[in-house]
Amino acid sequence: MQRLIIALAAGFAIAAGLWQIEAATRGLTVTHAMLNTVPITVFKPDGNVRAPAVVIAHGFAGSQQLMQPFAITLARSGFVAVTFDFPGHGRNAVPLPGGLKNQEARTAALLATLEAVVAYARNAPGSDGRIGLLGHSMASDIVVQYAKQHPAIEATVGVSLYSPGVGVDRPRNLLVIDGAWEPAMLRDEARRIVGMAAGGAAKENVTYGRFADGTARRYALADGVEHIAVLYSRESMAEALAWLNAAFDRGGASGFLDSRGLWLGLLLLGLLALAYPLTTLLPAVSSPPRGAGIGWRKLLPVAIMPALLTPLLLWKIPTDFLPILLGDYLAMHYAVYGLLTFACILMTTRRLLNLSVSDGHQWRCLLSAAALATAYGIFAIGLPLDRYVISYLPTTGRLGVMLALLLATLPYFVADEWLTRSAHAPHGAYAATKFFFLLSLVFAIGLNLERLFFLAIIVPAILIFYVVYGLFSRWIYRATGHPLVAAFANSAAFAWAIGVSFPMVSR
Repeated sequence: MQRLIIALAAGFAIAAGLWQIEAATRGLTVTHAMLNTVPITVFKPDGNVRAPAVVIAHGFAGSQQLMQPFAITLARSGFVAVTFDFPGHGRNAVPLPGGLKNQEARTAALLATLEAVVAYARNAPGSDGRIGLLGHSMASDIVVQYAKQHPAIEATVGVSLYSPGVGVDRPRNLLVIDGAWEPAMLRDEARRIVGMAAGGAAKENVTYGRFADGTARRYALADGVEHIAVLYSRESMAEALAWLNAAFDRGGASGFLDSRGLWLGLLLLGLLALAYPLTTLLPAVSSPPRGAGIGWRKLLPVAIMPALLTPLLLWKIPTDFLPILLGDYLAMHYAVYGLLTFACILMTTRRLLNLSVSDGHQWRCLLSAAALATAYGIFAIGLPLDRYVISYLPTTGRLGVMLALLLATLPYFVADEWLTRSAHAPHGAYAATKFFFLLSLVFAIGLNLERLFFLAIIVPAILIFYVVYGLFSRWIYRATGHPLVAAFANSAAFAWAIGVSFPMVSR
């Protein structure tokens, strides 16, 4: 009865979330196109009214789905909104040139893509030829550089902007939006940029200059959000909409603001809750349950030593072996961390992991349970993410990378599941080992900040992954009694997520 009630509640949450998110596009015509290799989506109000077009660009490791809240907000308020995938991102199968080493080649490719999309947007159905730009993170600098070179761009919005090349009067009519929880460096950069127009210290939420001559500038701070959540903040959308309305002299009405953050959270919460009753249907693999069953005295050294040693061992070792930006380092970190954990387990417990499967029936139960858990972890979660959050379906060029990531991460997940999943495992062991892994990754970033800086962006995402899939693994282990089931399912889900989101590059 408890499982039935949870399943019904989860189903209601999923249906409500989907209904509300889909309802946001009512009154809009949404079309998809390919501009050579660049996937493009155009959001426009129904009817034949012509309006300015706003080209909306995503950031590093993002895709056009991530920018839907801005696109729908602007389109529902009368603009033509155009989103797209940069090279190496989303469903754009062309690798991004230059990697991290050749910034000039990377920037040139991003600017060339933006230029092609702007030309497309000028002639898109419903566009009156006038163009505004909006970019997040990596793309904030790209839209600023493009707008500086093209004075016909009426207005630019930089979300999480860092762009040292901003001039006193270029680009025209620049709005900077930051999340209150973003690094102080970005907020300082926003004050510097807006201070050029203010003639001194710039204040938040104050407009300086004039829209008529293109000198207008403003710095807005969205409360309670960080680098990704700033894209879902109603304050961010309200500021961007008001700014573009003023720049294009379209009046000051606030208009529709996309509120998918709440409903997306409800949808994902429903999918998480639904996993609880579904995991009870998995076949039992081992009785009694397998696992280390060691206390804190032995577990802590096993958890801490790999966290300290992995960043030091990889500090000076070249890791550019995969055509995916920074994914190769992450793969090496997981692989070395997992192997060191195995070694520490052996030294501490004086015995190997007892993960053997005794007969054909156990093998069939293990394989079927792993397949079902993997399918739910990837597709039940991934398909809604692909539609509403970020590109989650891989291009063919990413499949080999995803396999390499699976092989690299599997030792870590196997060792960690065996170490922390047992009837006798200390309470909080699973959380502790994940804490030490994240600490290890932060340590590695600090040792090589210039090369690994962008990894800092995904540390919160890895934390969320560990929370969600940690619950999955707990329920899976309770049903199957074998650590390998959740280890494979979680490793596959993580390899998939990194493989489809990190930029593909050409060296």
